[in-house]
Amino acid sequence: MLLDRYTHPEMGKLWQDGYEYDRWLEVELAVAEVMAKRGEIPQKAMEDIRAKAKVNSKRILEIEAIVRHDLIAFLQAVVEEIGESGKYLHLGLTSSDVKDTALSLVLKDSGLLLKKDLIEFREALVKRALESKYTVMVGRTHGIHAEPLTFGLKLALWIAEIDRQIERLDQAIVSVSAGKISGAVGTYANVSPEVEEAVCHHLGLETALVSNQILQRDRHAHFVTTLALIGGSIEKISTEIRNLQRTDILEVEEPFADGQKGSSAMPHKRNPIICEQVSGMSRLLRGNAVAAMENIALWHERDMTHSSVERIILPDSCILLDHMLRQMTKVISGLKIREDHMKRNLQKTFGLTSSQRVLLALVEHGCMREEAYAWVQQNAFQAWDQGLDFIEVVSKDARVLNYLTKEEIQGLFDLRYHLQHVDNIFKRLKLED
Repeated sequence: MLLDRYTHPEMGKLWQDGYEYDRWLEVELAVAEVMAKRGEIPQKAMEDIRAKAKVNSKRILEIEAIVRHDLIAFLQAVVEEIGESGKYLHLGLTSSDVKDTALSLVLKDSGLLLKKDLIEFREALVKRALESKYTVMVGRTHGIHAEPLTFGLKLALWIAEIDRQIERLDQAIVSVSAGKISGAVGTYANVSPEVEEAVCHHLGLETALVSNQILQRDRHAHFVTTLALIGGSIEKISTEIRNLQRTDILEVEEPFADGQKGSSAMPHKRNPIICEQVSGMSRLLRGNAVAAMENIALWHERDMTHSSVERIILPDSCILLDHMLRQMTKVISGLKIREDHMKRNLQKTFGLTSSQRVLLALVEHGCMREEAYAWVQQNAFQAWDQGLDFIEVVSKDARVLNYLTKEEIQGLFDLRYHLQHVDNIFKRLKLED
């Protein structure tokens, strides 16, 4: 499992050493209860099992050191606690009936916790989007100034993406919330489909329609790749914040705590370390997603090549994304939005962000598009290369003045023009003040 520094208690508890034993026991007891109700296990024995069954992690590990099989060691330790009635545990089952079904319970719980994280992250984005709905800044394409937009719109774009990720996570949780109690190769030779259905229903899982020795690993790959996709969105957001925090842009700043220090050498530094951290972590998630997809293809009815991989990638992916979402919620909630710098940066290109408006106005007034484009481009390059106001250069161009008055040209540089549909976009996302 990951370092403690990245593991939060809620998620860590789901993957801590020994927790899987509790879930294995939950599955074993559910099977025994169903069999007892069907008359396949004596009620008296079931009462004994219910009263005495418990997990002794130390004893399990002692036995495992000898038998080198974790589920057998678990069963032996539990039966030692129960006594004679313990012989009715695990009737007709294979190890993966218990382990895979229990794993589904853990993944379901982990997925639901990650959904909670996602919703909290979305709420933080919504709050800041509404606050900065009309905070004008320059849009950039290829890293170059393009046209004005608002910081609220930038956040709205992220909200829509998180909404899609919530839908994907819901689907992945459904995919992995399945159990199987079908025996060694999935034929129900020694345990009936009715037992499986009753056990899965009791545990809150869907029943796999067909299985072999294990639940098929496309389910787990779906789950892990979904976490990697969410991580990709988090990286996208963190990368944008890191770029906007660059000294030469400085339009936003990641929160910086009292007493925090940014550099051992340079006291002035306030680095976007959280955004950098989660950007790095997203790389781990993508690597885990590849490993999860490699686990789909196994020999015949099952081999064990997936097992060692899953012991690492499943807990690590859940713990990583949990940490990333919690951290980015803090970043967005405490993000310092520098409106003064946004205005200053918008003015750096001398009004060039209105070049398309001039182009369109010329065309609307009868000028051929290619001709209008050439004139506007010439004026734009002159303004940029000579450090002149674009509006002044355009207003002195006789070719342009044949189509537009100076008053009309002046109106083309009104930034409010670019904000006319902000409300509509927010309404589409159901983001209301």
